[in-house]
Amino acid sequence: MKKLLYVVFFLVFIVIFLYVNNHWLVVSKHVYESEKVPVSFDGLRIVQISDLHDALFGNNQQKLIAKVKATNPDYIFITGDVIDSNRFNLEQSLQAVRGLVELADVYYVLGNHEVATNKVSEIYEALSSLGVHVMANESTVLERNGERLAIVGIEDPLMGRSTEEMLDIATAYIPEDMLKLLLAHRPEVFSTYVNQEIDLVFSGHAHGGQVRIPGIGGLVAPGQGMFPKFTAGVYEEGKTKMIVSRGLGNSSVPFRIFNRPEIIIMDLKRINTGS
Repeated sequence: MKKLLYVVFFLVFIVIFLYVNNHWLVVSKHVYESEKVPVSFDGLRIVQISDLHDALFGNNQQKLIAKVKATNPDYIFITGDVIDSNRFNLEQSLQAVRGLVELADVYYVLGNHEVATNKVSEIYEALSSLGVHVMANESTVLERNGERLAIVGIEDPLMGRSTEEMLDIATAYIPEDMLKLLLAHRPEVFSTYVNQEIDLVFSGHAHGGQVRIPGIGGLVAPGQGMFPKFTAGVYEEGKTKMIVSRGLGNSSVPFRIFNRPEIIIMDLKRINTGS
């Protein structure tokens, strides 16, 4: 009888553990500090979500929407894989987007899963019809009180262009000294972002390494293999800082371990040089 109780308790523990790891949203807050942040954009709050993969967070995604709303975003960035090519359900994914566009301006770049469906045009059209700013190798300039910064978005390399080529196209008319915020699905090409002197990159794709080993990091990530370098948090080199979201959902591997679904907050802060 004791053995049976132990088995039952163990199974209950596993169910609760997996539920928490895959459905309990966590918010991670970061600050980007730079003298390139215009005075008028000091304190700007960007909320990033990534890799939804048709995951569900409450009825009509209300838990996810409420969690994002509580962050008081100025802008929302979606960095790809809002759908899953293995179980394509665009309507389910749009439930979240419909709620997000009511909170702030939403900017979006596609991920590899959108490309894999061969329905990129349909996805773009659906998102655009909801008021989402679809960034397909292009940029837009935000202006406040005569000061400006650029939001840049590139497509996934599966669309047939290299990351470098897409960045050249997207930033062709952006002044070099203007702060550039880049939405790009893949973190493993960080060196290209560095070479192009992008200031701040928002990325995803790695799913936090799927299984996170305490004290070590992620176990495996697409495009990086075992014990990947870029899975979660902030990476810096040269003039470039990259934030990698652990994402929200799963794809071919059904469970996250020590890797709760994540919403990113990034606040911009101006540093005064004193000159």
